[in-house]
Amino acid sequence: MTLQVLPGLFTVCKLADSAAVDLAEPYTFVGKTDAELSLVCPTASAPRCTLAREDDWRAFRVAGSMAFSLVGVLARITGCLAAHGIPVFAVSTFDTDYVLVKAERLAGALDALKSEGMEILP
Repeated sequence: MTLQVLPGLFTVCKLADSAAVDLAEPYTFVGKTDAELSLVCPTASAPRCTLAREDDWRAFRVAGSMAFSLVGVLARITGCLAAHGIPVFAVSTFDTDYVLVKAERLAGALDALKSEGMEILP
């Protein structure tokens, strides 16, 4: 499995509404349920007014598109990181999976994933 590290820092936040969300910004993920509205985006694009906010995340993704029939891709990544005590925040899109770890844990996360045979692209 090949993973690609994304540039820059990310923010995970909870919003009252989506008025300040810039969907034109790359790597912007919005999740809405009956209980909350969440946003993951580059820190520089995060709205100033949030209900809750976590900064200093780094992100990587599974390189390329994945078929829906694949089983265990995210479990393999998160299981490896859990075994090393590294918390994650995961987001999936139609094509692939994205995993965020706190910036200070990125090097350790990548080392753990490499030790499990995963290739890391810069």
